[in-house]
Amino acid sequence: MLTLESVTAGYGESTVLRDVSFTVGEGDVVALLGPNGAGKTTLLRTATGFVKPRSGRIAFRGDDVTGRPPHEFARRGVCHLPEGRGIFPSLTVKENLTIQARGRERDEAIAEATRLFPVLGDRLRQTAGSLSGGEQQMLALSRAYLTRPKLVVVDEASLGLAPLIVDKIYDALARLVEEGMSLVIVEQYVNKALALANTVYILSRGEVVHTGEAGELDTGEIYERYLGID
Repeated sequence: MLTLESVTAGYGESTVLRDVSFTVGEGDVVALLGPNGAGKTTLLRTATGFVKPRSGRIAFRGDDVTGRPPHEFARRGVCHLPEGRGIFPSLTVKENLTIQARGRERDEAIAEATRLFPVLGDRLRQTAGSLSGGEQQMLALSRAYLTRPKLVVVDEASLGLAPLIVDKIYDALARLVEEGMSLVIVEQYVNKALALANTVYILSRGEVVHTGEAGELDTGEIYERYLGID
């Protein structure tokens, strides 16, 4: 599905990723873990065209997409849900959903999104920026359902949310997997990410320091050695 081969990338004169190789297979759920400043967000941005690599190669479903702009990744079926919700705050919920529908019947798209997150049905006329943090994340996540991508990249979906809302977000992510989409997840709730993932990559200082199957990892070692949590 997605392959990064020996990718180095950064911003200006600063190098963030160093010789990173990373693979997501068809139907895979990959948890990308690491301490703050490890380069996780930069990896996601590089893998979806927002940051151009300085060296290395990126391929999506076998096609070389190195250096291509983000809209080309989107056309190929990549949905990037960035940290900070990724919605149009000045538009209403209904307008946000209509934009995400991409040519589908508007009423059908809205009905599908509100079946997934019923609370959005009560907020259709409300501006997206006035929603609670959890509702904004639900609205952002509805994009993945309405655009029917092949790969969904999620950066800190649970950031700042109450545990009950996090559960709902992860229920929605699990439904994406059931529908055959591949996922890459950056997540502060490590146990949540590991419960959904089949593969784990751990970054530290811009380098991949550990790769393995989620079910075989020693979570105690992950917390203490790589994430700095006792």
